[in-house]
Amino acid sequence: MKKLSKEFLLFTAAGAIAALVNFVSRIGFNQYVNFSLSIVLAYLCGMITAFVLMKVFVFTSSSNKISKSALYFILINVLAVLQTWIISVGLAYYVLPKLGVAHFILEISHGIGVAVPVISSFIGHKYWTFR
Repeated sequence: MKKLSKEFLLFTAAGAIAALVNFVSRIGFNQYVNFSLSIVLAYLCGMITAFVLMKVFVFTSSSNKISKSALYFILINVLAVLQTWIISVGLAYYVLPKLGVAHFILEISHGIGVAVPVISSFIGHKYWTFR
């Protein structure tokens, strides 16, 4: 249990850094493309950051080859980006406006959207990507 706790804490720290990259780059991309596309582009930036950090600092004893790890990482993150996109767009265009939220709608929506797949991603990466 102790190893799992340390591993999960390292995963969370690496994920937080990747989420920050994702969040900040989405704001930058959104200056040039629409919100929907900026979510996907930013997710790619965060995904690359996450893969490197997790390979180097979190799942260091992985028996998978890097090519296999990368393939699983991409597959798991395709599901995660779908979760992020659906939640972010749903909140930004439907839920928050109906609740009367008028400020920082895109930031709130994207922040929640980025946070949602943390647990499912940890399980997927622990048992498939970096097994």
